[in-house]
Amino acid sequence: MKDQMSNPPLRIFNQHAEDLRGKRVCLIGGAGFIGHNMALKLVACGAEVQVIDGLQVNHLVHIASSPQLEHQTMYLKFLHERLALLEEAGVALNVVDARDYLKLGTAISEFKPQVIVQLAAIAHANRSNKDPYSTFDHSLRTLENALDCARSVAEHFIYFSSSMVYGNFQSECIDEDHPLNPLGIYGALKLGGEKMVIAYQQVFGLPYTIIRPAALYGPRCVSRRVGQIFIENTFSGKPLRVEGDGLESIDFTFIEDLVDGICCAIVNPNSRNQIFNMTHGEARTIKDLADIVSDEIPGTHIEYTKRDDLRPFRGSMSVDKARELIGYAPLNAVEIGIPKYIDWYRSIGFAASKKDRDAFNASAKKMA
Repeated sequence: MKDQMSNPPLRIFNQHAEDLRGKRVCLIGGAGFIGHNMALKLVACGAEVQVIDGLQVNHLVHIASSPQLEHQTMYLKFLHERLALLEEAGVALNVVDARDYLKLGTAISEFKPQVIVQLAAIAHANRSNKDPYSTFDHSLRTLENALDCARSVAEHFIYFSSSMVYGNFQSECIDEDHPLNPLGIYGALKLGGEKMVIAYQQVFGLPYTIIRPAALYGPRCVSRRVGQIFIENTFSGKPLRVEGDGLESIDFTFIEDLVDGICCAIVNPNSRNQIFNMTHGEARTIKDLADIVSDEIPGTHIEYTKRDDLRPFRGSMSVDKARELIGYAPLNAVEIGIPKYIDWYRSIGFAASKKDRDAFNASAKKMA
């Protein structure tokens, strides 16, 4: 039987397929968690997709050189599976470091994309605060290069920002007009990136869309976000470590919903020169998340630890603007998305007995 890891669920909307058919889309950083899921959806809708990725940041180079990383062999299997899925789908993969302006420019000019989606960046707030130089290098330099290459060929530039640009939320639910007061290096760089994107539109007329996602989760993620950590710890017999009192709210977003939202942004001209929150639209507490995992996997133990002072207090992010302007319609609340995510882990054998998990890891190590 074919490995279930190679059969990711894709919701194909007829309107997306019709409008995306034949459209040339370049995904810079497209072999990552968001990018490879987006590439598969776009190809399934008939688009021509180019992925540009150096496979370094949070990918093969980084994971393979981190033997201390928990579940390293499993994560390497996830990454190889991403690449295998892209190859099976016929996606052109250019292994190019986006910091190299000349090589990036050559790859883009040869493909002549209509749409460029900028995903290349350091995706960890904690890592950004610990290693600002690398974060500047992989986040702002790659963006600068992507923008400069895009201005002569692309019709539309999509930039992935973050909910972290808001800093501490001033109300339980915020829209895109909320004040921007990021905490730490990661949020500050994301906000700086937004300003650069807007400036290129002002100076060169490059239409843009800025996306602000939050707390993503879903299959083949290796970023060690909270949902992933909770599930993996539970299946490994470890406690769920909740920072703070567990009552902090976050707008958890299933990857399928985000990918569909980006497709809406690509095909709908109302997205041009706009900024969108793109989440589920309703925050849940960390304790809610832990309880859902506990319900799905009996025997879970929860521990409470000190909260990171540089992580802002967040909440719900209104998606009314994206819903009204481009038809964004997220479907996966955590009660739906987290069980899907847990079932995927079960499907690859990670949830089996310790003996079976050891066999799974041995198999993953051979593949890596």
